[in-house]
Amino acid sequence: MTTADSGMRAVAAAPATAASGRLVALDALRGWDMFWIIGADRVIRAVAKNSDSQFLASLGTQFEHVEWEGLRFYDLIFPLFLFMIGVSIPFAFARRLGGGESKKALYKHIFARAAVMVFFGMLITGNLLRYSYSNLDISYSVLQVLALGYVVASVLYMNLALRPQILVTAGMLVLFWALMTFIPVPGHVVGVYAPGANFGDWLNHLILGNWQVKYPNSWILNTLTYGATAMMGVFAGTLLRSSLDTRKRLLWLGALGAGCLIAGYLWSLQFPIIKRRWTSSYVLVAAGWSYWLLAAFYWVVDVKGYRKWTFPFVVVGMNSIGAYMGWGLFSGAFRRAAEVFTNGLRPYVGGWYDAATWALAAGMFWLVLYYMYRNRTFLRI
Repeated sequence: MTTADSGMRAVAAAPATAASGRLVALDALRGWDMFWIIGADRVIRAVAKNSDSQFLASLGTQFEHVEWEGLRFYDLIFPLFLFMIGVSIPFAFARRLGGGESKKALYKHIFARAAVMVFFGMLITGNLLRYSYSNLDISYSVLQVLALGYVVASVLYMNLALRPQILVTAGMLVLFWALMTFIPVPGHVVGVYAPGANFGDWLNHLILGNWQVKYPNSWILNTLTYGATAMMGVFAGTLLRSSLDTRKRLLWLGALGAGCLIAGYLWSLQFPIIKRRWTSSYVLVAAGWSYWLLAAFYWVVDVKGYRKWTFPFVVVGMNSIGAYMGWGLFSGAFRRAAEVFTNGLRPYVGGWYDAATWALAAGMFWLVLYYMYRNRTFLRI
């Protein structure tokens, strides 16, 4: 999942990239995406909480997940990351196969990588060292979702041409919708998408029983839609590797984004946008915004060559798993370290203390990532 492993090499027809040959826009966009969950979100929420500004209060709500139906900015961070994993697949696989690696070896890499991601997911949710299987929660984690989406997209990309890939992706979205909408199960009213009372939740409980302890979810059925999100990224990566000129690539990315947004919002009139169940409408809407963000970063960074401003994001994006794991496991420690310096500010800043402390904690964490970047130390999967 790290960019060092993605092998993002631009084809000859692409605009010039950085000296390393990487598609800098992808590193920058990945870092920009991670930026919002490694401290910036806590700073914004703290500012919103202690301000009388209606604008800041509204901004703060954008950094909270919707409980069930609907969409906020914070609900787009996760699918954007999975989308970018998909973008890297055509580049990484072309590099590996072009370097003489066999498909069998590539399959081993795919499944080994997924297994490590699941392992890290169990580690970061705090369940790795539990000894009782009745209490072991392997049912859901962010990294597990990324692993499932990556495996599905990798297998489809390895075995199908572009047109069948599109058809299968559409089929996965429709199949997920049909199963969630029309299949009656105990405790589920057909056509009603309620927490704990839909087909996906029933299927997970049927197969896993009470194994889902901390994060009950319908991830077994959702493998269809996780894979579809990653495939949306694969289509973008295929487009960026194509022989089309830059203008046509940007037009296609824009058109794909618009098409997904229109289709997703129309579908949501019947099949709601529910991030917690990764519904088909959610896949399309999130993909639409992801296509537009990728197009914007690609045009500014790799086409126009404006790269200096991206450096803080590239530092994060090139060590994205390290950033995610480090902040997830040690954010509290960075907060305590920051308080050593901000504690004396309490009498002077009042309610702004939390925002200042989290800002310093995030800055200290970024310096660690910068040190790793300077020393070419990346957590690779």
